[in-house]
Amino acid sequence: VQLVESGGGTVQAGGSLTLSCAASGFAFGNYSLAWFRQAPERTHEGIVGRYGLAAIRTDDGTTDYHFSVKGRFTISADYSRTTVYLHMSNIEAADAANYYCAVLKAPVLSLAARWYDYWGQGTQVIVSS
Repeated sequence: VQLVESGGGTVQAGGSLTLSCAASGFAFGNYSLAWFRQAPERTHEGIVGRYGLAAIRTDDGTTDYHFSVKGRFTISADYSRTTVYLHMSNIEAADAANYYCAVLKAPVLSLAARWYDYWGQGTQVIVSS
């Protein structure tokens, strides 16, 4: 299983950014993927026990969002590219973090990090004022 995030960078507060997570090595249409974030000085291992931002079941396309980003962030999947996206809009200073995608080896919609089996290396989002 391989997850490769991209799309991070510097964005102005109030702006938008779309992150990508290219997935390979598993049946993309049968699992769940989610986006998490962690403070820049911490690694994704610290996410265990915490909750993610957005999740999508790739078998039926259902999604779930953490209340803190609902209405601002949108998760979507491109099955032809086996890629999951996180579109972030109206970005705030508090959104600055390392963003990770992860896969849960079952079509179960969950934001709980402890259920996720594989993780990418992350992509950093910096917010400028």
